[in-house]
Amino acid sequence: MVTKEEVIEQYDIEAMDEADNVDLSEDDLENGSKGQLIKRAGQLRDRRNELNQMASERASNRDDLNAKTREKVDEAQEHREKRDELNEQVQEHKDKRNELNADANELFDEVEELKQDMELGSGKSIEELKEEIEDLEFRQQTEVLDAEDERELIEKIDEKREKLAEKKEKVDDTSELDELVEEAEEVRSEASQHHQKVTELADKAQEHHNQMIEAYREADDIRDEADEMHELFVEAQEAADQHHEDFVRVQKRLRELDKEEEKERKDERAEKREEEKEEAEEIYQKFKEGETLDTEDLMKLQKTGLL
Repeated sequence: MVTKEEVIEQYDIEAMDEADNVDLSEDDLENGSKGQLIKRAGQLRDRRNELNQMASERASNRDDLNAKTREKVDEAQEHREKRDELNEQVQEHKDKRNELNADANELFDEVEELKQDMELGSGKSIEELKEEIEDLEFRQQTEVLDAEDERELIEKIDEKREKLAEKKEKVDDTSELDELVEEAEEVRSEASQHHQKVTELADKAQEHHNQMIEAYREADDIRDEADEMHELFVEAQEAADQHHEDFVRVQKRLRELDKEEEKERKDERAEKREEEKEEAEEIYQKFKEGETLDTEDLMKLQKTGLL
């Protein structure tokens, strides 16, 4: 399982140092001077921008990794489809091979049955029968036999000559057997060809299966990296959001201070006008009583509209 540290090193991205973050306490916010708050707002803004840039880079890396994950999953799916297609072909050739082997077995069974019917596989061979006949004939010619023995010998010779004739007739009529054997061997050969295809296609299907497994494994590894990168993105983005929130709070406080200052200035101006008015009214009262006014007094009367 990949770690955040490994992802940071592998993708050469800047690690977020919390020591660089800018803190804002309630005491700083409520009791800090305007100058201090303006400085703190600048620090928060700059750090927020750095963190947003960091989050953007991490989000881009995460998206790239997710895209690579999808590519690997698509690659694995292609191998899966090719494997399944080849396995279907394997099954087709297996079925055909089994069907042909069954047909060949039936033909070879027919061959054996035909051989048994023709008795080619049992009994004495033609050469053996010829030798036996020659031996019997030689005996008939060289031995002195009584009538009964000679009759039995002649019957044996005739019997073996009949068997020899039957054997020769069957041997001469083996074309059906030869054709049947040839057909059986051709069917068996065709079955062997399908078996060869089964082997070839099964090997290819296994290759695609292995490639599918490897692609899924790589997809899992890249997905783990993407997940870690997403956590790094969230870490930076949350810190950026906090800095932005604190920046907004400082800005709000500065606006409040501006309003307070403006109110103080207005109050001071109003108080000053009230004082000037009171002073002008005193001067005006002196004027009505006949006292001589200097230039400054006259200007004060003009300013307040009493003259």
